[in-house]
Amino acid sequence: MTNPTVPAERLLALAADFTRHNDVLAEIRLTASGPDTALNHQTSLTQHLSNSALHIVDVLNAQPMYHSPAIHAVYARVKQLAQLTVTAADHLLDAADILDVTRAGIPVHDDGLLLTSRQALDEARSRLTLVRDLTALGATDALATAELFVTERRRRGARPLHQPPALSTNQGAALRAIAQGEVTITDDRPIIRSDGVRVSISTIRSLESRGLVTRESCSRRHHDERVHLTADGSRGLAAAFGLPRPPGPTAARPASRPIVARAATP
Repeated sequence: MTNPTVPAERLLALAADFTRHNDVLAEIRLTASGPDTALNHQTSLTQHLSNSALHIVDVLNAQPMYHSPAIHAVYARVKQLAQLTVTAADHLLDAADILDVTRAGIPVHDDGLLLTSRQALDEARSRLTLVRDLTALGATDALATAELFVTERRRRGARPLHQPPALSTNQGAALRAIAQGEVTITDDRPIIRSDGVRVSISTIRSLESRGLVTRESCSRRHHDERVHLTADGSRGLAAAFGLPRPPGPTAARPASRPIVARAATP
């Protein structure tokens, strides 16, 4: 019996790698010392994302399943993530090459035009911006693809081999936000990227105590730690895909006053 959460867990691991990748990418400054070294290191991280996405295609191929339109969409999304990261890596290599030849004093050409040093630096910056745009939604897309896969497999009768953890509404929302790379911690206070989710430090601590999330140092300025799913957290979240979500908390209504019977008039 195959476990439909295995490809989903790989996709959630890919989402975490996109988050780590984008944290490092956000701090690259081309005017700092050794920018080409930073770009070459970033290129390795980006190529790793592409290799991971292609490996997920192999994992999908090993799953005996009916290739419904939803499964075809899963394949298309994973291949798109692989292609986006290949393109992003090419842009990083181009930016590094531009900086290399500029530093060496070699004229830089773009579309047949000779660029000044300032224009060459701007051209490298534009490529870096393209990379940030290409990979910005990687974690969100990987999570959505994982959920689509498990939901479709459930609809076709496949079931995960284990039960999802019992979670409160807030804990479940926190796991999803963390999987999408939305939660960092600074001065022991969560910083949430999304406007629609609020995650308290007590919720994070409760998930930590259950071994579902962990903290890592974060390379972004003004962010001390990044919260990631553990292997158990990814397995538990994947097992919950396709199940009805519990309703969100609602404001409690004031209790109605008791009805007091009037005494009969004599």
